[in-house]
Amino acid sequence: MAAADAPITNPLLRSKAYYGGSWQTTDGATFEVRNPASGNVIATVTEADPEMTRAAVSSAANAFTKWKKRTARERSNLLYRWFELITDHREALAQLLTLEQGKPLLEAKGEVTYGASFVRWFAEEAPRIYGDLAPASSQNKRTVVLKEPVGVVAAITPWNFPVAMITRKVAPALAAGCTVVVKPSEETPLCALALAELADRAGFPPGVFNVLPTTMVKEVGEVLTTHPSVRKVSFTGSTEVGRLLMRQCAGTLKKLSLELGGNAPFIVFDDADLDAAVAGAVASKYRNAGQTCICANRFYVQRAVYDEFYDKLRREVGKLKVGDGFDAAVKIGPLINKEAVTKVTEMLNEARTEGAVVWTPLSCDLPAGNYLAPTVVTEVSAAMRLVREEIFGPVSPLLPFDREEDAIELANATEAGLAAYFYGKDHARIWRVAEALDYGMVGVNTGAISTAAAPFGGVKQSGFGREGGKYGIEEYLTTKYVCWQVE
Repeated sequence: MAAADAPITNPLLRSKAYYGGSWQTTDGATFEVRNPASGNVIATVTEADPEMTRAAVSSAANAFTKWKKRTARERSNLLYRWFELITDHREALAQLLTLEQGKPLLEAKGEVTYGASFVRWFAEEAPRIYGDLAPASSQNKRTVVLKEPVGVVAAITPWNFPVAMITRKVAPALAAGCTVVVKPSEETPLCALALAELADRAGFPPGVFNVLPTTMVKEVGEVLTTHPSVRKVSFTGSTEVGRLLMRQCAGTLKKLSLELGGNAPFIVFDDADLDAAVAGAVASKYRNAGQTCICANRFYVQRAVYDEFYDKLRREVGKLKVGDGFDAAVKIGPLINKEAVTKVTEMLNEARTEGAVVWTPLSCDLPAGNYLAPTVVTEVSAAMRLVREEIFGPVSPLLPFDREEDAIELANATEAGLAAYFYGKDHARIWRVAEALDYGMVGVNTGAISTAAAPFGGVKQSGFGREGGKYGIEEYLTTKYVCWQVE
């Protein structure tokens, strides 16, 4: 077992579960949180069990009766105060994020800013939840349509964006008048608990925002998906787990949002600005060591520019330093754990045996631990796992194509439908391709598409529901029709 790192003095470090407005423990049951860069223990955290989960849900249900009656402006003011506290504590949050997740500190700071933007956005959306007055069916009746909060929300969040994936779910829920129970990833509970601390300081009433760290994923998840007081589940994670949660939610017919796995194509047409395409490819693929659900997963490059794109991409990839995220020169941190390294390594080895050519920078000196070199793979076939499955690592498989129709067919040949990217200058083709790609989000001449103002989500087996924009708050509302006979 690895030794513990030096004691952390971060002002936002918390180690207990948070529900009902206070910090709670469970008979001394705990689990360790490790730094993926070193493998060392950085914190020992309370293990939430099913009993604690039921207590947290009850606390949220009790708080909901009063929280939903708060005016929209009152909820907005509290959210804006939370936003200010997150922004004021950006440095401390980013340090915790790098410690438990591994991404470079500059990226971590960017994530905190991005995460805070959802809190600000939905603080502004809270007073803009409108109903309708529909045409009456008769002279003595009025048809009124109200928008009301759905109820207690369970938010199950992943490890790759441990701040932003929470705020993207929690902020619209709170703005709508819902109360929330968050189950963060067991890999990265510290950011979630830090957000709870800041929410507490912001003045949210007890039970409105609750966080349950746990490694009892199956048991706690079952409580959240079957408890009758939970009326909505929002999950970000794998398609396999999403299917399981959907089955579990069916018994109580919960409202459900699923943001699941991706397999994003990145298409480069022969009229593209190749320097811009390479910059977009590096930004999309190698951010967070390739551990993002919307990162480019497979590259289709038109044959006329294939060699030039490959050469330019290798040149830029060769500049990426791998190491501990606290090193200012590092651009690629560790993968989250050994299992992640093993999976990506197996995929690369399989590709080699099937004829692929794997390139890594000669200058890339990997530290010991959960690290992988940034990699570009050629001589790739569509049958390889690197193309068929989500890689979740710093690996770029390149495939040539000849016609626009071929690129679209190859890009759509997957059960995933989260994000897609393409580069080109022909405006007519831009419209054709953007409409033909069977994805929930499409980036045109950009590798960065995430923003609080836009709807984030997928189609096909990448799930359903949207987060962000004016659409995000709808996921936490129900529609009530009131028929009023006035005389």
